[in-house]
Amino acid sequence: MISLAKLTDIPELLMVTKACATAMINQGIYQWNENYPSKQAFESDIERDELYILEEDNEIIGSIVLSTLMDEEYVPIDWLTPSDRNIYIHRLAVHPGFQGKGYAQNMMTFAENYARENNFVSVRLDTFSQNKRNQRFYEARGFQRLGDIFFPKQSEHPFHCYELVL
Repeated sequence: MISLAKLTDIPELLMVTKACATAMINQGIYQWNENYPSKQAFESDIERDELYILEEDNEIIGSIVLSTLMDEEYVPIDWLTPSDRNIYIHRLAVHPGFQGKGYAQNMMTFAENYARENNFVSVRLDTFSQNKRNQRFYEARGFQRLGDIFFPKQSEHPFHCYELVL
């Protein structure tokens, strides 16, 4: 079940994202680390009613942020649509013990349906250039890769920006 997160969900969410970070690092993918995603980021997401959790048997196994805020790093990207009615996806996570079972697909379908139902023109996101699995995942859903941005505190490698026009 996908629902809005509450502040009391943050400790369990951090366990999920830390498990994801560890799994990625073990594969040589330095996308997330001990500083990101952070408790503060999740608190801000919850304050804006943008953080959703995925639960299975009353256990949080995933998360996704659906934001209307465009990060300043995204400004130089030549997006496919005007930047006024877009949803931005951040911090999509599925606990490694539950990956490969369609949960990320379900959360993305939820996000895309949310965007359509609320009259957004596109869904935008970024994914780490070293995470080929994520790139294939988004491209298979119809997202188009448009350009690169950098988050120096996370990695020296770029993050690819993607957009799905609805």
